[in-house]
Amino acid sequence: MLAPALASRFAKIALDNVVREYPCKPEHVLDGPGDVSFPRVLHPAFYGSYDWHSCVHMHWLLARLLRRFPSLPEAAEIAATFDRHLSRDAIAGEVAYLARPGTRSFERTYGWAWLLKLAEELGCGTAPGCARWRDHVAPLAEAFVARYLDYLPKAALPLRTGMHPNSAFGLAFALDYARASDARDLAVLCEAKARAWFGNDRDYPASWEPSGADFLSPALVEADLMRRVLPADEFAAWLTRFLPWFLSGEPASLFTPATPTDRGDPQIVHLDGLSFSRAWCFDGIAEALPAGDGRIAVAEEAAAVHRLAGLEGLQSGDYMGAHWLASFAVVALDGA
Repeated sequence: MLAPALASRFAKIALDNVVREYPCKPEHVLDGPGDVSFPRVLHPAFYGSYDWHSCVHMHWLLARLLRRFPSLPEAAEIAATFDRHLSRDAIAGEVAYLARPGTRSFERTYGWAWLLKLAEELGCGTAPGCARWRDHVAPLAEAFVARYLDYLPKAALPLRTGMHPNSAFGLAFALDYARASDARDLAVLCEAKARAWFGNDRDYPASWEPSGADFLSPALVEADLMRRVLPADEFAAWLTRFLPWFLSGEPASLFTPATPTDRGDPQIVHLDGLSFSRAWCFDGIAEALPAGDGRIAVAEEAAAVHRLAGLEGLQSGDYMGAHWLASFAVVALDGA
């Protein structure tokens, strides 16, 4: 579904954003006056795209496009950007930042998940510099794996928000990385937490969705996690308990895209991201259900409707969406 012309457009957007230092919304704890600094100094690899996590997933977008379209007109610029941002020294600076006081919950778990997704993508790449970039990013990925292993056993309850801290999203991408990189301890822990937190959920109040700043559907991202963890038949039964009216396309609010009223607002525009993330969750649900399940067609139709709504929103070009939405579009069009 991702055509070369659209890939080139997305590459241009990402290349512009990952080097754009301002405006910047840092997640930075000040322990004293000496901690005041510039984005590029604090984060030598991921200083652009308005905030750290957006910069990471825009780098993921570039890595995915470079793998899928090696002849992309922007390929040389992507490689040059990676040589700067994913250099050994730049990543060492990011690792050093995590050693600072006050960073224990830095980007937990949304930014952690996207960094691991970037590392996973680099591990799949075949571009000339890909092995080097993967090796350079590895210490940062290992640092976030260590944080998952430290945090998850202490986390008694999940976070069910439709924004960055959502626990199901953080587990889903971490599990993908763990399986791709044979990080067995992380995989076992993610699977166990998914079952403990979400395995007994039923009659989810999905009619309450969406909230006004959601870019994730708490209901659908949970289902997207559980389809990774449960065998097909078990997942189908779990989904029946969790969203009993799925086959009827109910509640309507879960199957109907939400339209932002102001795409220049940094939180209202999240609803365009919600369209994309719902699309990829519906796709994942459809792929995971057993053949012949009537909910497959319902999910496929909902995915298509949400994908179109997201692409329409992406046309605005306003920076509050442009600094991150293209990466969500690529997941919705090409998978995670």
